[in-house]
Amino acid sequence: MTQTTHTLSPTTLSNWLHDGHEIALIDVGEAGQFGAGHLLLAINLPLSRFELDLVRRVPRMTTRLVLVSVDGAQAQVAANAARALGYTDVHALQGGTLAWQAAGYKTFQGVNVPSKAFSEFVEHVYHTGDIEPVELARRQAAGDDLVLLDSRTLEEHRRFHVPGAISCPGSEIVTRFSDLVPSPETLVVVTCAGRTRGIIGAQSLIDAGVPNPVVALSGGTQGWRLAGFDLQRQPGQESSSASATAQALARTRAAGLEQREALPRIAADTLRQWLGTSNRTTFIFDIRTRAEFDAGHLPGATWVQGVQLIQCLDEWVAVRNAHVVLIDTDGSRAIIVANWLQRLGVQVALYAPQAEDSLDAGVATPPHSRPWEDIPPLDAAAARALVATGAIVLDTGSSERHDRMHPQGSLWVNRSAIDDLLLTRIITAGKAIVLGDDDGVACLLAYDLEQRLAPQHQHVEICVLPGGLDAWQAADLPLVSESAPLADALRIDYLFWLHDRHAGNLQASAAYLQWEADLPALVGDADEAGYRLRAA
Repeated sequence: MTQTTHTLSPTTLSNWLHDGHEIALIDVGEAGQFGAGHLLLAINLPLSRFELDLVRRVPRMTTRLVLVSVDGAQAQVAANAARALGYTDVHALQGGTLAWQAAGYKTFQGVNVPSKAFSEFVEHVYHTGDIEPVELARRQAAGDDLVLLDSRTLEEHRRFHVPGAISCPGSEIVTRFSDLVPSPETLVVVTCAGRTRGIIGAQSLIDAGVPNPVVALSGGTQGWRLAGFDLQRQPGQESSSASATAQALARTRAAGLEQREALPRIAADTLRQWLGTSNRTTFIFDIRTRAEFDAGHLPGATWVQGVQLIQCLDEWVAVRNAHVVLIDTDGSRAIIVANWLQRLGVQVALYAPQAEDSLDAGVATPPHSRPWEDIPPLDAAAARALVATGAIVLDTGSSERHDRMHPQGSLWVNRSAIDDLLLTRIITAGKAIVLGDDDGVACLLAYDLEQRLAPQHQHVEICVLPGGLDAWQAADLPLVSESAPLADALRIDYLFWLHDRHAGNLQASAAYLQWEADLPALVGDADEAGYRLRAA
């Protein structure tokens, strides 16, 4: 039976977002388009790689799927792709983001907006304390009794951090705390790159009941730079796995939090039942360290650092009102993360697997066609021959990389921006080589071009060179590293103000921190975002 794509009005979509049933609201704009303006609860799956990510992010084929783009046109393209993959309940927002705005609903700039707005509400509701960079620097210089904990990932800490900061990712902050802060009198300062993870890390310690005074560093590393101080860019102090004593104390503190917040805990039978149902989605996340995960984990579980699950929830959970199960074995980390996810509005549950557990942790999906994988691949000799006979070369990699280096004579192309001029150039050349940073993205674009050119231009040859720039160089074809940059307006995959803040652009950092601080006013009602916050 042929499935059709239904359109829905902004009012209907607004009602659906709050009806308590599962829904995957997906904006198919490229990263720059999404960051320039999107619905608060939308997650971003760019059209350029839509089919590559959709099945993983929305594993149940009967999930209610609503697709959005700026004017609705690209959402229809994505809807056709979703139906071809086997999704049966597919809808598109009529008129797209523009119609949503015209109906009086809000849109938001930036990324990870629900999580970042949430942390600002947390600061307001729970009165999380902070310390200004100048005051922290003064107290450090005076030798005051304080500890500075960097709640970002270890990888971020190694790139740069506030001098004196100890790496302690937010999901580990309660577990490792007593090893790092033995005295109850020590002032504890939690930092991140901006505001979100500093606030959440500080409030995690407060909620867990540590006896110390705890504050967040205002503005994190960006606030530190704006105050005129330099960041440390060589390796610093890193925390390690908690001692047995620290773990025992953390378990006690976390157990109190679990009871106080009524965090759900499930057994193997319940998880097995959830995984066996066909009308509800279950995501399973293992939030232990990567080393623990690699040493052995539940089949079907996805590894993610707990601090990032809170910070970037929309990048991991694409289905609103799905079950989210957290796996941990030490009795404290998952509780800290689950506490925040529940307050974010997630239907979260804790699960501590036993050695004898045997679960099918995957949701079976019907087989689906992947016709883009049938695009003919080129080898080095064939690529050289096509270039020598005038083939047009299309680079589907990021615009940032294309500006830095690209195949000589290539055009930068994005699936979301295929136009008649590009099609005419391909028809004139009679042959095209498609390559990029991801072979799947290159194949999707090549397949789209074939579909648009058929049947009138079946003579046009569209091929993919697997391996991107490495394969291009292996074919003894030249790369260009100096050329006129792409116009900013063409770079729909790049959000300029977001990226510049860590590249020394203090004006961008100031604008970003102000944007974070302004989010509660922009969101308005915390209930609109699904937050479950109550005053302490």
